Amino acid sequence: MRTALLAWDYPPAPSGLSTAAREIAESLAAAGAEVTVFTLDRTGRERVGGVTVEGLALPPGGLARLRLWGSAGHLAAPLAFRRAVLAAHARAPFDVIEATNWYAPAVLLARRSELPLVTRSSTPAAFTRGPGATLRDRLDGRTADALECAQARGSAGLIANTAEHGAVIARAYRLSGRQPSAVIGLSLPPEILSSARAATYPETDAPVHLLFVGRAEARKGFDALLAAVATLAAEQAAGALPPFRLDLVGVPPNDLPPDLPDAARQRISARGRIDTAALAQAYLDAHAVLAPSRYESFGLVYQEAMAYGRPVVACAEDASARAFVGASGAGPLAQAATGPALADALRPLLLDPGLRRAYRMRALAAAGRFDRASLGRETLALYEAAVAAARRG
Repeated sequence: MRTALLAWDYPPAPSGLSTAAREIAESLAAAGAEVTVFTLDRTGRERVGGVTVEGLALPPGGLARLRLWGSAGHLAAPLAFRRAVLAAHARAPFDVIEATNWYAPAVLLARRSELPLVTRSSTPAAFTRGPGATLRDRLDGRTADALECAQARGSAGLIANTAEHGAVIARAYRLSGRQPSAVIGLSLPPEILSSARAATYPETDAPVHLLFVGRAEARKGFDALLAAVATLAAEQAAGALPPFRLDLVGVPPNDLPPDLPDAARQRISARGRIDTAALAQAYLDAHAVLAPSRYESFGLVYQEAMAYGRPVVACAEDASARAFVGASGAGPLAQAATGPALADALRPLLLDPGLRRAYRMRALAAAGRFDRASLGRETLALYEAAVAAARRG
């Protein structure tokens, strides 16, 4: 089977969508598919991990100028993907295309029976927007939502990371339920698994080292995280808690609010984006991982933390956290994404080294649930169902 995979970026770009794209592409290649990745984060063509990677970075002028025109700018990338995929398809036909739902990169390739599209849904763009948007931003958002909906409805098949996520997507895009669909969990990159297998737990407990990996946005519970740290930092300054430090990976220093109390600021290191090796070291250094997301389509950070045997402090508002963290006992769940609730969940971990190690053992026992073999096998099965459905019309 020849597959075209549309990606906004691709490793070594350090994003969740990039990591997912490589896992999908290389798992399909290992399962015997011929995979071409079209990505907008580079130019040129290369062969990596058994996958052909075609760079489609938009040069100044041309389609890139569309991005200056408000909502119309959302069509720049779909137009570039459509042109490149159809040109490659004319030379050597693809059997199927896969794309993320995120900002609908394949919306102009939907509803083509001769080239079926499968959409694998991450978190919809609407779920990541915060309050206080300008009129232009609201119009842009509505356009993005409409394009995502059109791509999903025009797809020959749909993939969700969890069953709950699939139900959320169906409601968000008002899907009919007639398309072939599947729930397929994502695997972790081999370099993370290799590093995690060799991971030991930090021998020193002072300070307790905490880690957050993600963006400074409400969906990730970042506001609750900072509020909890402010509360616990004040308690630690008063001698009620042992010393602790928090590393923020993916969060640059200028994303910290100016009104953050000094006691909290002194205990935080905002590191911005870091490379794969530095991320592995951050996990190795951590006693626990804080991931208080309000919503995750899958939650790769949960899987990464458990692979390293790190307790995960998550939030019960997120269905993936309940399924992967709460059900396995890999860490405590805050009952709500608020500062007080998160502080209550984290406080016992700061106080009790034995509790941290108990959660560590349960995290290790729950790790490794998803692998590339199942990802490739299950994805190909859904592709075949989508192709058959497209042929039936």
